[in-house]
Amino acid sequence: MALGVLDSLTKELLYLVASMVAGCAYCTAGHTVFARAKGMTDAMYRELLAIVGMAAETNRFAQALRVPFEPDLRG
Repeated sequence: MALGVLDSLTKELLYLVASMVAGCAYCTAGHTVFARAKGMTDAMYRELLAIVGMAAETNRFAQALRVPFEPDLRG
């Protein structure tokens, strides 16, 4: 979480999402507090939750359907 290109709030939001996805209640709670201390508003938190939920759902859907990669996504 040292100084870098990303600002400290963005780093906390990313850490918060990673904690949610990993299912770590301890880290999710802690990084929610840290993100709020760095400026995360209620509106930002709601939008973050909506994005995490949407990504989780579409990821499961794509996996279940075995959606093939498009040529430009293969890297």
